[in-house]
Parts: sequence; structure tokens; C-alpha cells
Amino acid sequence: MEVCAQTGDAFAALELAAREKPDLALVDITISGKNGLELIKDLHVQYPRVAILALSMHEETLYAERVLRAGGRGYVMKTESGERMIKAMRQVLAGGIAISPTVSGKMLNRVIGHSSDISPIVEELTDRELEIFQIIGEGWDNAHIASHLHISSKTVEVHRGHIKEKLNIATTGELISFAARWNQAQGKI
Repeated sequence: MEVCAQTGDAFAALELAAREKPDLALVDITISGKNGLELIKDLHVQYPRVAILALSMHEETLYAERVLRAGGRGYVMKTESGERMIKAMRQVLAGGIAISPTVSGKMLNRVIGHSSDISPIVEELTDRELEIFQIIGEGWDNAHIASHLHISSKTVEVHRGHIKEKLNIATTGELISFAARWNQAQGKI
């Protein structure tokens, strides 16, 4: 394997994919420019032959299924060994899926109708809502969230409303408090 390009910016990643035509893209869920899930979706649509493997510090049980739905072929935690990373890269290059047995077991249990212990947030919120929920938990206001995500403040407010409705939260204060506690439980803060 050979590294043909690298960047920490989602928009540059799309340009590099167009120029370099890689066989595999390693995508960090936390990347500047846009959310890593959005980058995966864009790469999958624009370059369907590129195998995509997500690499992240975020808990696999929270993001692996979202990565697969976005068009990725696998998910590896940054804490994994180099051997595991190489194995996952080879697996997705060969057309397979690379996720841990824990996540695949949870996904199969849902398919066959067994109850899931995955956080209700993962099940209820869209990718964008989850992203905004996490940012709310970091204490950002609508204007900063809008600027960071390159969307309008009104759009952020609409997402906020949907999040509150889906999580049955009445006030903005409760939402901020819940999001901060949830981030802390996920190890984000």
C-alpha cells in the first residue's frame, strides 16, 4: 500500500480524491470543513469505487452503523493496533466490511428482532442532529454552530427543535445540560 495524499480538511479531501483517484480513503469522523459522515457520503456518491474506512477516537458503537449507512465499508478506533488497521484496510479493499464483533453482533440482534442496548440518541437522531447535539453539549450557541457547519442559524434552530422533540426535552437549558452530560459519558469532554 502507498499513501497518495493526505489532508485534515474535508473539502481538500474531495479535491484530492478527484486528482489522485485512490483505491482506499481513510476518513476521520472529526475532520475540519464538514462532518466526517458528510465527507463519507460525498465520497461514496462522487467516487463509488473508492473503499472508505472510517478511523476515529469516537466509540464504535455510536458511529460504525452510521458510517456503513453513509457508504463506508468499515470503522476502526484510533486506539486499535497497527495490525488491526492494516487488516481492516485489506478487508475493505477486498470488498468486505470491517467492524468489531461487538458492533456486528448488536446490528444482527436488531435485524432478528432482539432488543438493542444502543443509546436512544443513536436510534432517534439523524447524523446532522447528532452532530449538532454534540456541539450543543460543548456549549456552543446557534451562531457559532451555524458558522462551524456552514449552515444558517435558522437551520440550527430547526435541528434544535427536532432534537428536543425526539428526546422529549422541553427547554433549551435541559437540552444543553443533557447534551453536556451525554458528551461527558461518551468521553468527549
